[in-house]
Amino acid sequence: MFYCHLSFYIFWSSVSLLGLLFQFEHFHITLILLTFCSALFNLGLQVDLENKLFGQHIASRIILKAVNGFMSNSNPKKPLVLSLHGWTGTGKNFVSQLIAENIYREGMDSSFVHVFTSTLHFPHKSQIDTYKSQLQQWIKGNITNCERSMFIFDEMDKMHPGLIDSIKPYLDYYERLDGVSYRKAIFIFLSNTGGDSIIQTALDFWQAGRNREEIELKDLETSLSLSVFNNKQGGFFQTSLIDKNLVDFFVPFLPLEYQHVVQCAMAEMKARGLQPRREIADMVAKDLVYFPKSERVFSVKGCKTIESKLDYYT
Repeated sequence: MFYCHLSFYIFWSSVSLLGLLFQFEHFHITLILLTFCSALFNLGLQVDLENKLFGQHIASRIILKAVNGFMSNSNPKKPLVLSLHGWTGTGKNFVSQLIAENIYREGMDSSFVHVFTSTLHFPHKSQIDTYKSQLQQWIKGNITNCERSMFIFDEMDKMHPGLIDSIKPYLDYYERLDGVSYRKAIFIFLSNTGGDSIIQTALDFWQAGRNREEIELKDLETSLSLSVFNNKQGGFFQTSLIDKNLVDFFVPFLPLEYQHVVQCAMAEMKARGLQPRREIADMVAKDLVYFPKSERVFSVKGCKTIESKLDYYT
């Protein structure tokens, strides 16, 4: 009888210990997930924007204030929604990368950063209803795992109209939807739409002999939001996201001038561990195409081809 009671005691003690270990391990895993998910924001974004993004004084100011303010708010009323607009090579994707690198340890490689490219993930108009359902499930599932998730939608100008409206509830002022809070997530939309109106404003300032740093958001915001909303070929065409004022900031990216291309080339050499050489940067910059054709003011492709050009000149 004594041995029976002793064996039962040892067995029960072992089960209890295993239970405690399981609970501790579960707590430990949960703690790790929460730590990696929500406690990583640092204050290096300002330094990165100042030292790595060139010719974008409006975008830098908006991005810095919007992201810093949002991440320092422990109880935001809605997700942060940014829509970045401008011609190719002006820094839209690059800024998204900088934001991710200052929030997550693994930057764009983080499992909490999700990138959707319209032509890759949503290619067929006939399957738009399927895309809507999949997109809703993907966002809900990932925010359930990490409330500080980031979603980047590239090529919004190529997205089928109506698709993006499927995520409208997640961007709104709801405290919870089906038990899930979306208020701490970040949504970033990237688009070439509106680039022409931005360029025209920059040209107007240049032709008037005014400094590009004099261009303010108020000079661009209204025409930008209208051109995006009324573009029948783009993903924002008459979208409820704009109609219901759920996009917090329309961020214009100005066309880049020769001096900015030189800065891009110098920064890329430094990033490669090379000694930045102005003469090489000048060769790279002179090799690009500029417009208007006679004055050669703005780079047609911004800084997009800098890396491949440097491969040639170095």
